[in-house]
Amino acid sequence: MAPIIKSKEEREKIRAAGHIVAAMLAELRQTVQPGVTTAEIDTLAAEALKRYGAKSSSLGYHGYPSSLCTSVNEEVVHGIPGKRILREGDIISIDLALHSNGWHADSAITVPVGAVTPAVQQLLKVTEDALYRGIAAARAGNRLQDIGRAVQQFVEAAGFSVVRHYGGHGVGRSMHEDPQVLNYVEPGYTNYMLKPGMVIAIEPMVIMGKKETRVLADEWTVVSVDGTHAAHFEHTVAITEGDADILTR
Repeated sequence: MAPIIKSKEEREKIRAAGHIVAAMLAELRQTVQPGVTTAEIDTLAAEALKRYGAKSSSLGYHGYPSSLCTSVNEEVVHGIPGKRILREGDIISIDLALHSNGWHADSAITVPVGAVTPAVQQLLKVTEDALYRGIAAARAGNRLQDIGRAVQQFVEAAGFSVVRHYGGHGVGRSMHEDPQVLNYVEPGYTNYMLKPGMVIAIEPMVIMGKKETRVLADEWTVVSVDGTHAAHFEHTVAITEGDADILTR
């Protein structure tokens, strides 16, 4: 299917949902400290969703059991909140998608737990910077693979690896719409031209070591095969005639 073009009014409704995502992630960031469990973060998210009158996009999605995803250290994405206790030096990726008034928005951050090593600090910086490189390439007239190329070249130049199999996506009436937005160049992959009105989530997932991943027995949590740390940053953006418009600020 071709990407869905959103009207200005529709984009503003996604932005309204995106404002809630951004506010919630700012709140949840403040709760990240040693001794907190990932389940506690999920509980706080569920309470905040009620307060904002929004609903989780992930809860119940193909049976997913929680309001958001919490991925710690070697966990790349789709970590299920639970009994895991955050410890000094950990990192945690918080991935939050929600819908409000029928429109979805999606964003993710990776947060250090107390002090982390310089190498892990560099991982976080490179991954977040790669997100903004991808956003800078998300311009009308460019193509999807221009986003992936910008992310991949930057990440690999820093000595890290871009995750395969998982990437960004269209956003709108559904959490996941066409197109898939890869963070690397895949020859032969459908390479749509970016057009004003397209709304996509761009989300680099970066591993300190090798790019290979595996899924744990819970059938959700994706981890690095070599056990090295991973980071994840994401924004929902609208394609315009000029710079991409970040809807989850």
